[in-house]
Amino acid sequence: MAPRAASTPQTRVRRTKRTWAKSKALGATLAIGVLITGAALPALNPTSGPAAAASAPVSTLAEGMSQSYTSKNEIRAEIAPRGNFSATTPEEIKETRSRAAAAAIAAGMPLGSALDIPLAGRIVMPMADGTYTFTDGFGASRPGRSHLGQDFAAPVGTPINAAMKGCVSRSTESYQGYGVTIQIESIVDGQAVSTVYSHMTYGSRAVEVGDCVDEGQYIGDVGSTGYVFGSCLHFEVHINTVAVDPLPWLKKNVS
Repeated sequence: MAPRAASTPQTRVRRTKRTWAKSKALGATLAIGVLITGAALPALNPTSGPAAAASAPVSTLAEGMSQSYTSKNEIRAEIAPRGNFSATTPEEIKETRSRAAAAAIAAGMPLGSALDIPLAGRIVMPMADGTYTFTDGFGASRPGRSHLGQDFAAPVGTPINAAMKGCVSRSTESYQGYGVTIQIESIVDGQAVSTVYSHMTYGSRAVEVGDCVDEGQYIGDVGSTGYVFGSCLHFEVHINTVAVDPLPWLKKNVS
């Protein structure tokens, strides 16, 4: 066997370059593989689970529509218990409350302690004394239906206030024949109480879904939107989804 030629400095340089080139090519191949593998990983879905269920549409409280409430076999949405939200910023808390309110109402369940809704304390009239006149009341005749609220006749632009502490579940510029409408969910004596404020002025809504309000807090202005003759606040009270006459309820509870 012929003796191996002695290694020279030039030979060692060439071998080093070839080894470095092979390592570089292998590294590039591994890097591309990592990128491809990473691109194939599924993205996390932040709206899965309870939050996704909470995106169900809010049920209606339209006049003339039947109301039902099942006490024994009620559907219970997966909603975080009172005060157990993982949200930390005001925006996150508002969004969580919005989704929770929508899910509870859509499921037809009493809100109870399922939502992070403050218990209502003092109850006040939705408009200041001397700014309104009572007109059509609960049960007034309507074509094919009955009137589910109490009308407070007042000039356009008269301020409307929240009757009690609660959280907003509906705030819209157009809600069927109700026109501009706000709906607030509250807990009164352990019962779910919804108050509805309708026929408000376009662009006057001061609260959005997920906002929580105090009793007497300004929420918008009297208007004449929707199906109505003249300007007024149409005010409804629903206890566990059942409409009740607002006037005697207010007279009994306003402090």
